[in-house]
Amino acid sequence: MEWVKIFPDLKTASERLTENRPQLLMAHGKRICLVKRENHFYAVSDACSHHGESLSKGLVNFAGDVVCPWHGYQFNLKNGREFQERSADLVTFRIREEADGLYIGF
Repeated sequence: MEWVKIFPDLKTASERLTENRPQLLMAHGKRICLVKRENHFYAVSDACSHHGESLSKGLVNFAGDVVCPWHGYQFNLKNGREFQERSADLVTFRIREEADGLYIGF
């Protein structure tokens, strides 16, 4: 696995990401939906597997699922599964929190 630094330190990551608000990250030529939730970081593919809309334009619900802004499909941030299994799972990316930065694995 190749680890790519996406923030120089955890403080910067925490300041730049708003709790429960998806943010688009471009890394390794991929569009990734990055979310900070309960002081943990999650990364899933940005395209909804139903119709391809950008999940970083969506929201995170009370259960911690990222919700597609088009049709409301809900994807678990930990495993990428759609809540009602109506659509294919999202690709998930591992996040590594280190003292010298926040990394995403490819």
